[in-house]
Amino acid sequence: MAFTEFDTAELPAEYRFDWWREVVARGVAPTRITSDHAADFAGSAGSLDLGRLQITTMSFPGLRSERTAGLIRRSDPETYELTLILAGAMVVGQGRNETRLRAGDFAMWTSSRPYNGHAESGPVIGDSRAIILHLPRALVPLPEAKIDRLLAVGIPTRSGTGRVLAQFLGSVVHEAPVLDATERERLGGTSLDLTTGFLAHHLDAQEYLPPEARHAMLLARVDRFLRDNLSDTRLTPRAVAAQHHISVRLLHHLFRGRDESVAATIRRLRLERCRADLADPRLRAMPVQDIGARWGLVNAATFNRLFRTTFGVTPGEYQRASRMKAALFANDGGGRTQQCCGQCETRRRSEG
Repeated sequence: MAFTEFDTAELPAEYRFDWWREVVARGVAPTRITSDHAADFAGSAGSLDLGRLQITTMSFPGLRSERTAGLIRRSDPETYELTLILAGAMVVGQGRNETRLRAGDFAMWTSSRPYNGHAESGPVIGDSRAIILHLPRALVPLPEAKIDRLLAVGIPTRSGTGRVLAQFLGSVVHEAPVLDATERERLGGTSLDLTTGFLAHHLDAQEYLPPEARHAMLLARVDRFLRDNLSDTRLTPRAVAAQHHISVRLLHHLFRGRDESVAATIRRLRLERCRADLADPRLRAMPVQDIGARWGLVNAATFNRLFRTTFGVTPGEYQRASRMKAALFANDGGGRTQQCCGQCETRRRSEG
């Protein structure tokens, strides 16, 4: 199975809740679920196969869930369930721990022990949405006694390794419909490496990680740092290495498996930001050279040369074409836009 997604709206109201519970039982683990919204349950569920790992996406109104000792004896996938809350509010408990979760929090529990949860919904907080990464316990190279300290404990994702992992999982889910088998397998390995690095960081247990997991988390942190600091003209491989307390040689080694070097990555990301700004109608009054400087390309001649080499036109030409396209779209109500833009651009060039 590659990627599947279903919505209860596709079913008659009387079947929706039972169907959703069955999907959850198959995708996560057998769980006793009740809800005050059972008569007309509005929810969805998606599943993505990542080789040895799986991801489940969910949306649901207020409900109560319980995994009992009897349900565990009946069936246990022996997984850790790492859950990212995207919207809503939930309370989860396992063992002696209980925590209240809001959008932007991670929480984890194991399928092999009883747990309970309560999702809230209402006009203010809305329904709950979550991404669940199913991690086979046998694949996690950390002692269970240490991991137990994180069960049913809220972990924020607003900075550091939590932010890196949350953005990565969100990107995987977003691209899920177009991923082929090879890409899903590769992303499964990366998901495992990033997650074990994330857990080890919060447990201060990095010594248990294999080298590939350490490198995957470090590379993800570098990627996030690059995107957050593109406007800094001092952003160089040496500065990136210093920020992460590694040698420049190790930094280049981390990028060896990619199609471009550290410097090329910085350049590409800056040019992509510039291209987006040049097409942004809210920035039409900003001079071209200021847009380049905004993203660290302060030399106008260099900016022009790099942009033309990468995209085939100068920044000024691209900005004018974007404005013309927007104007034609507005005047024509969206019809014949692509054809008109091409004809007008050709005529404009021929007329000088």
